[in-house]
Amino acid sequence: MAEQHILSGIKVVDFTHFVAGPHCTRLLAQHGAEVIKVEPLTGDPARGLPFVKDKRSGCFIQHNIGKKNLCLDLGRSEAQRICHELIKNADVMVENFTPGAMQRLNMDWETLKEINPELIMCSISCLGQTGPLSRQPGFDYIGQAYSGIMGSIGDKDGYPSLTGMAFGDVSTGAHAYGAIVSALFHKLHGGGGQYLDISLLDCLFSYHAAHVQMYAASDGAVNPPRCGHHHALLCPLGLFECHGQYVVIVAIGAQWENLLKLIGREDMLTDPLFVDLLARGVNQQLIIDAIENWLASTTDIDDALEKLKQNHVPCAPVLSIPEVMEHPHMVGREIVQTIDDKLFGPVKIPASPFKYSLFPEPLNLQAGTLGEHNHQILSDHLGYSDEQIKQLEIDGISAVANA
Repeated sequence: MAEQHILSGIKVVDFTHFVAGPHCTRLLAQHGAEVIKVEPLTGDPARGLPFVKDKRSGCFIQHNIGKKNLCLDLGRSEAQRICHELIKNADVMVENFTPGAMQRLNMDWETLKEINPELIMCSISCLGQTGPLSRQPGFDYIGQAYSGIMGSIGDKDGYPSLTGMAFGDVSTGAHAYGAIVSALFHKLHGGGGQYLDISLLDCLFSYHAAHVQMYAASDGAVNPPRCGHHHALLCPLGLFECHGQYVVIVAIGAQWENLLKLIGREDMLTDPLFVDLLARGVNQQLIIDAIENWLASTTDIDDALEKLKQNHVPCAPVLSIPEVMEHPHMVGREIVQTIDDKLFGPVKIPASPFKYSLFPEPLNLQAGTLGEHNHQILSDHLGYSDEQIKQLEIDGISAVANA
């Protein structure tokens, strides 16, 4: 009997590639859904992304654990018919092609809702399914650029900055997961199937926790600039150098007084230059200098952090990836999961951030090779005979590869 989890019994047909879509369907698979990943004959391009060992991609493994793999030439009508048959009995379909591609493959919403009115179809794209830019192909950084996120990061008088992180892809995948689960809940209560249009642009724009309302509410008088290492308007809130390393300090509430007492600058409590948050933001360089002078007087970064913590000042060291993975707190939280891949060997990946009291243990999942589950899917789900499955391979409609 298959291991059970919170989404056990949900069937998903997955037409995703790279990161945003696969992250969504990975979350569905990690939490018990049966996910059938349909790949073209060339496979998901992520199969070639680093790190690659013995022609097996660690990146692909991370974003595709728990999925069954079906490899089809989606341009062929027979392959499309197979997909329609799978979707007929599915709960969810997810895709992240450039808008318009699914229509060319006869798997757009108008077609599929006739096949399965109870289907929840989720399209994940960079810029959305509607609007003048919708047909433009895009990746994470395209979404970051259009959403104003990239324009908000970097030194004030310098270049905008690349984050180096695919947080647009990953967070949009998580938003799509939430939308799908919400739609499943709605369907459970008789609401039927529906179409979900989830874009990186929309998700990334929602990250502007204050910038949008500040600009709009001030009638354009406040246009938050790129702020470099420190927040443009609030202080202290930013990165501080400490013995060749870096510390984040945030003391914008009650902790402001705690910090000033710690660094021996109680005089700032009554100084009109620092009377409130806005004044501190205007005069932030004086505060930054005072804090960094105090940090320089400490023995080392550990000494500084300990004194800040003892005085209830929110702070954190800026950790590298190895430091995060080896930190006792992170180890205790089990934020790293090891996948013992049958070809690659052990692979450490970020674990699911969702923690359920009734399902405390992660499922033991693998990422499939290209077309690995062709026979199982076609036989178990559609009743194909061995001869029919073999003929699909002979005709070049399906394929199997050991990678």
